[in-house]
Amino acid sequence: MDLENAASTRIASRGAVKIAVVGVFVALLAASIIVYSRSQRPEVAAATTQPVPIIATKVRQGDVPIILTGLGTVAALNSATIRSQVTGLLISVNFKEGQSVKKGELLAQIDPRTYQAQLDQAQATLEHDQTHLKNGQLNLQRYSDLAKTDSIARQQLDNQQAAVNELNSQIKSDQAAVDNAKTQLSYTSLVAPFDGIAGIRLLDVGNIIHATTSSVTTQPTGADGNALVVVTQIEPISVIFTLATTAIADIQAAMASGPLQAIVFSQDDKTQLDVGQLVALNNQADPGSGTVQLKAVFPNQQRKLWPGTFVNVRLVTTTVHDALTVPLDTIQQGPQGSYVFVVGQDNKVAIRPVSVRQTFAAEALIDQGLSADETVVVRGQYRLSPGTLVTLADPNNPSAVPNPSTASSGMLP
Repeated sequence: MDLENAASTRIASRGAVKIAVVGVFVALLAASIIVYSRSQRPEVAAATTQPVPIIATKVRQGDVPIILTGLGTVAALNSATIRSQVTGLLISVNFKEGQSVKKGELLAQIDPRTYQAQLDQAQATLEHDQTHLKNGQLNLQRYSDLAKTDSIARQQLDNQQAAVNELNSQIKSDQAAVDNAKTQLSYTSLVAPFDGIAGIRLLDVGNIIHATTSSVTTQPTGADGNALVVVTQIEPISVIFTLATTAIADIQAAMASGPLQAIVFSQDDKTQLDVGQLVALNNQADPGSGTVQLKAVFPNQQRKLWPGTFVNVRLVTTTVHDALTVPLDTIQQGPQGSYVFVVGQDNKVAIRPVSVRQTFAAEALIDQGLSADETVVVRGQYRLSPGTLVTLADPNNPSAVPNPSTASSGMLP
C-alpha cells in the first residue's frame, strides 16, 4: 500500500513539473511577441507618415472654344454627267481622265456637218424672205404715192400692205429657225458646265452619241451608256455631317450671332484637312437616330477633301473667355459625380466636386469647383484620401508614380 502511494506521488510531481515548464515557455513566447511588436511600432508609424508621390499640374485659364463633333461625308457642291442634246458621231475627245477643267472648256466634239448645213439652209431662207420684204416695201411705197392721186384702187394698196406684213411675220419665223439651228450646232460641242475634275471617260471616239430623252434614267455614274463623262466640282466642296438633336437650340443661337467655323479632320481624327463655315442646318431631324444633318462648305484649295470620303467635323459654336481647364486624367468619378484631388499649401490633398462642361482633346473645361492656378492631381489618385500628405513627382518621369491601372488590379500596394 505504501509503495503504491509513493509511486502515485512521483507521477503527480512529474506532471506538475511538465506543466510548469510548458507554462514558462508560453510566458516567455508571449513576452517576446510583446517586446517585438513594441519595437516595430515606431517603424510602422514612420511608414504611414511618408508622403505619397503624385504628378500634379496647375489649373489653366484661357479662351476655350465650345466644340461639337460629328461624322460627315464629303459631297461635291456640283456634279454633272455630260450628255449630248443632239445625236451624232463623236469625232474627238478633248480631255484626259482626272484632268482639271474650266467652265466652258471643250470636252468633246460631235460631227457638226449636218447641223451646220441646217443652219446654212435656215440663213438662206431668211435672206430670201428679206429680199422679198425689201421689194414689197418698195412696192408699198409706190402704191401709197399713187393712192394719194387716186391713180390706183384702194384695194390694191391694202393688198400690198398685207403682203408686207406677211413677209415681216415670215422673217420672224425665219430668224427663229436660224436661232434654233445655231443652238443645235452649238450642242455639237460638249463643254464643261463649271470648274471641276473630269472623271473616267464613258464613251470613246467613233461612237454615235444620242440625244438625251426623258426616258433616260439619270444615274450619277453615267452608267446609262449615253454619257461622255462625269464632271465634279472640287473647289469649293461641302461636307454633310450629323449632330445630336439636343444641340439644335445651341446651333441656332450661335448662327444668329454670325457664321460658325467648321474644322474638318481625317477619318482617324488625327490630321486637319481644311477650315470652312457652316452654311445650313437641315429643316428636319431624324427621329430614328436622334440626329440632324448640317452642311458646311470648305475652300479645299489643297484638294485634301474628296467626294464620298468620310471625315470628322468639329463645329465651333462659341468661345468661352477666361475658361478653366485641367487634363482629363484629373477628373475622377464618384457616387456624387465628378471630383478632383486638390493639393493644399500644406501638401495635403482634399476632394473637390467639380462641374465639367466639355471634354475635348484630353482636356476638361471646368464650369464650377476650381480656381485658376490651383494645383490638382493628375496621376496617383488611387492611393489618396482626404488629408493624405503628398509629394510632387517629376511629370517627365513616368515611373515616378505607379500606373493606376495596375494598382487597381492588385499588383501594387
